Amino acid sequence: MRDVAIVATAQAPSSAATTLTIPELLIPVLADLFARVEDRGVERADIDFWCHGSCDYLSGQSFSFVNAVDAIGAWPPIVESHVEADGAFALHEAWVKIQTGEADTAVVFSNGKNSTSPIEQVMALQMDPYSEAPLFPGLTAVAALQARSCLDAGVFTERDMAEVAVRSRRDALNNPFAVVRGEHDIDGLLAAPMSTDPLRPHDCPPLTDGANAVMLAAGDIARRWSDRPAWIRGIDHRIDTQRLGARSLSESASAAMAAAKAGLGSIGRLDVAELHAPFTHQELILRRSMGLSGDVVINPSGGALCANPWMAAGLARIIEVADRIHSGAADRGLAHCTSGPALQQNLVAILEGE
Repeated sequence: MRDVAIVATAQAPSSAATTLTIPELLIPVLADLFARVEDRGVERADIDFWCHGSCDYLSGQSFSFVNAVDAIGAWPPIVESHVEADGAFALHEAWVKIQTGEADTAVVFSNGKNSTSPIEQVMALQMDPYSEAPLFPGLTAVAALQARSCLDAGVFTERDMAEVAVRSRRDALNNPFAVVRGEHDIDGLLAAPMSTDPLRPHDCPPLTDGANAVMLAAGDIARRWSDRPAWIRGIDHRIDTQRLGARSLSESASAAMAAAKAGLGSIGRLDVAELHAPFTHQELILRRSMGLSGDVVINPSGGALCANPWMAAGLARIIEVADRIHSGAADRGLAHCTSGPALQQNLVAILEGE
């Protein structure tokens, strides 16, 4: 296997709604990404492969992802691919491309402009097309079913869920890309009425528009382009059935398997884990399914509960771990991305500094 590392990252400031187009969101992000390696002499012509993660359904237009390529520029010519999914899955494609030897460097970028789409209806299209999707249950309603399953089984309590929200919003005070942040009281949150039983507003993610990007490089190129590369020591993604009645909603078998295949359990101590858990109960499920110990710092950025641009929030989790490794704040971390209803599909990457 080739050693591949994240050498640079960039994120756009998140907002609840923006009037910017997708190219307008991405242009400053890509400019910032290359500015971070400018002193290393890196130019766009040095990038062998570009991979974009987004979802045409959010734009309501077929092949709308083609517009995003305008953000790259007309020159020099590029080799580009698109993944109809979160940017974390585009990163996996770029990692595979480098593993094959067809590329030594890559840029992965993603965007989610959720304010322009009926997100609840769009996400329902991921479900079983015969028995579930025609009912359009909605993203939050499906998450509520999952939370109710866990509560009734005694896996955790509503107070446990509120504790996740309080910690996440407090941690987000130090995250300039967060949409929701602040100091809150657990009892105060629990006193709020339910929005979708058993979920309250603090259990749900904010509507978010955002974009981000990472730069990958192999071997000695990564060492030339970064003083402390974030090496991808393992990466894997697995999927459960989309049929809600055919799997347990109180655990995530695919997350557990992806974590094990990525190397969790054999790589030693983790300093940090960024889990793509848009709902409070999903963090609790993921921590339990992956067997993350209590000494692992979970979502120090505030996570997707504080900024959740669908199709970019998973890549943001990878960026947050990579940034901590770049700065020396962490030596090893786990980054996670989810897709599909009720934690159906899960990607896990283990990142490490030298």
